[in-house]
Amino acid sequence: MNKRDFLSTTVLSGAALSLPAQAQSSKSASPTLLTVTGEIGKGNRGPIDPTLDRMMVKRMIGFNRAHVFDFTALTGLPAVTIKPTLEYDLKAHTLRGPLLTDVLKAAGVSINDGAKVMLRAVDGYAPTISMADARKYRFIIATHLDGKPMALGGLGPLWAVFDADRFPDMVAQKVTDRFALCSWGLYHIDVSRG
Repeated sequence: MNKRDFLSTTVLSGAALSLPAQAQSSKSASPTLLTVTGEIGKGNRGPIDPTLDRMMVKRMIGFNRAHVFDFTALTGLPAVTIKPTLEYDLKAHTLRGPLLTDVLKAAGVSINDGAKVMLRAVDGYAPTISMADARKYRFIIATHLDGKPMALGGLGPLWAVFDADRFPDMVAQKVTDRFALCSWGLYHIDVSRG
């Protein structure tokens, strides 16, 4: 494959991935970054599109309705700043974004401690946490790292993360073990009853 074919394929693939969310989001023409499904409110997009929602189909995700968020919608929610020591370089970094519970409320989720939240990343990693833990650890959906939007291909563009340095049960663990519940490259959240 020559460089021009590679670039054309890359651009067209990126456009195709964002089409369903653009076409079905009620408020935005910018690409969806996060899709919330399961026990949500009425949602702002329809069912999964087997042709255009390819990554979700490959991960066997199905839904009749969803609530989607683009970057503007997420950064429009009240932001929280945390400064955890990250396992990747053992340094404290500043992460900013809305609380996970605020994102879920915006999606019409009835917040109760028994509910379960699956945090699915682009690499397939999908830890499930309880709503009680989401609240206890004050998980955020980080949109910014050290003052800059996070890029796809790094830890972003979204990261479900918390400030592990603030919780004795996490500080007791090695730093490399503290983030097992966190999904970088987050693109999908599924909420189920507890």
